[in-house]
Amino acid sequence: MSEPDRTSASELPPARDPWEGDPRLAEFFGDAWAQVERFHRMLVDEGELRGLIGPREVERLWERHLLNSAAVVPFLPESGLVVDVGSGAGLPGIVVAAMRPGASVVLVEPMERRTAWLADVVQATGLQNVEVRRARAQELDGAVEADAVTARAVASLDKLFRWTVPLVREGGRVVALKGSRAADELTAAAPVMRKLRLTDGAVHRAPTIEGVEATYVVTAVRGGAPRVR
Repeated sequence: MSEPDRTSASELPPARDPWEGDPRLAEFFGDAWAQVERFHRMLVDEGELRGLIGPREVERLWERHLLNSAAVVPFLPESGLVVDVGSGAGLPGIVVAAMRPGASVVLVEPMERRTAWLADVVQATGLQNVEVRRARAQELDGAVEADAVTARAVASLDKLFRWTVPLVREGGRVVALKGSRAADELTAAAPVMRKLRLTDGAVHRAPTIEGVEATYVVTAVRGGAPRVR
């Protein structure tokens, strides 16, 4: 009788990302492809080890994280200052910086080990338009005046608006990546929006590549009268 296979789960080869090698990725990211692909490789090689992503996320980095982050880019200015709050592993900030080379991007992250990682990514990818700041959003009130502030999986919209609106110039916008309950969150945040003079709150369905589930992007403008729709 043959011996039973006692291979442990940790010894099994990692599951393959189904998007790995798909030529549509390079086409979608265009001029940003080399930097985004290098970022992806760093996340595969070091992301779990450095406590940035869970073990099951490696096989779905493209769909769940990198393409998801890219969905926010069309709602951001091509130039000016973009601040990514709670940047963590660099999602969406690194992707934004690669796809918006004409903008200055500040990655705001309070944890030292994550800011060290972000600095490593910036150096490895050769991104020239990125600054990493170790801070909480609330600590930058008065220190930055952004054209747009973005965030992914940081907090509910009412909290996020309180933290980020002081960092946005008059007429600038908050742009948040959210899940399927984005509309409910936006409704619940209405009192906070009125207090902070946020207008034009909207939820956008934001697709990327066919076959990838669309995400939702919430936008709101600081100050001014609401536009007529």
